[in-house]
Amino acid sequence: MGISQYIKEIGRGPRGAKPLTREQATDLFGQVLDGTVTDLEIGAFCLAMRIKGETAEEMCGFLDATHARMALLPASDRPLVVLPSYNGARKLPVLTPLLALLLAREGLPVLLHGMRTEARRILASDVLEALGVPALTAPRKVADGAVAHIATGLLHPGLARLLAVRQTVGLRNAGHSAVKLMNPCAGAAVVVTSYTHPEYFEMLQNTFSAMGMNALLSRGLEGEVAADPRRTPRYDAFVGGAHHVLQEQEPGTASEVPGLPTEIDLPTTADYTRRVLAGELPTPPALTRQVEHILHITGQTATAAMPETQP
Repeated sequence: MGISQYIKEIGRGPRGAKPLTREQATDLFGQVLDGTVTDLEIGAFCLAMRIKGETAEEMCGFLDATHARMALLPASDRPLVVLPSYNGARKLPVLTPLLALLLAREGLPVLLHGMRTEARRILASDVLEALGVPALTAPRKVADGAVAHIATGLLHPGLARLLAVRQTVGLRNAGHSAVKLMNPCAGAAVVVTSYTHPEYFEMLQNTFSAMGMNALLSRGLEGEVAADPRRTPRYDAFVGGAHHVLQEQEPGTASEVPGLPTEIDLPTTADYTRRVLAGELPTPPALTRQVEHILHITGQTATAAMPETQP
C-alpha cells in the first residue's frame, strides 16, 4: 500500500503539515516496522516528522504499532522497571547502570534496553557488561532483584533498522521517541523516561495518559533517564494513565558531586559504579531520590494490578 498518502499530510512543512489520527499513525508506523516500504519513503517519513513534531495521538499510534509487533518479556513477579538507554555519556559519566543496580538492590526487576546510534559514546550496556551483567540473547522473565539488558533488535528488528537511519541522515526520528516510551513487558511495568526540551512535556504527558501507562517522567541527563546528579528536577508520575506531580523542580546546580569522576570512559565509569554500590563512595542524592520515586510508583502499580477481594 505504501505510506505516500501519509507523507503528503505530514510533509508540508511546519505550517502546512496536518496531524495524523491514531489509526493512521498506527498503520504508517506498522508499515515502516514491517519493512514493506521503500528506503526513500522511510527517509521522507523521518525528515517530515522531524520537522513537524509528533502529536500525542500520533505517538499513541506509533506505540500501538510497536506493542503489537514487539517480542515481549514475560511478566515479572513485581512490576518491571523499564529503563530505555540510547544516548550514553557525552560530558558526564552515564549513570543509568547505577540507577538500574540501585533499583535491583531494592528487590525490583529491572530491564534496560537500547542500542548504539552514535559511534563514540559510552553506553549503559557497555558499563553493565564491564560489571559482569551479560546481555540477554532473547526476551525472558526478569527475576526480582535482577538487572537485565537487551538490544533493541531482539525486541523488534524493524525498530533497530529505523533507529539506524540516524547514522545516514544524522538526525533523530520518531523511532527514537517511541523506544523511550514503549513497554516491552507482557505484565505490569513502570517506564522511566525523560525529556530534554520543555516543549515535549505536554505531548509526553498526554501520551502516557491516553495509553493508560505507568511511568516516571523527568528532565534527563544528556538524553539518559538517570537523574542529573547536580540537580533536582520535577518528577511526574503516571499510574494507569493518572497523572500526579511527585516533586517540583528545585533551583540551583551543584558545582561538584562528591566522588563523581570527571572522566567518562568505560573503566572509570564501571569502577565508580562498583564503588558506590560497595559503599566506598556516596550515592548521589539525586539518584537516591529518583529510586524512592520509582519505588513509590511500582508500589502503586502493584496495588492497582491486584484483583479486588470479594467480601
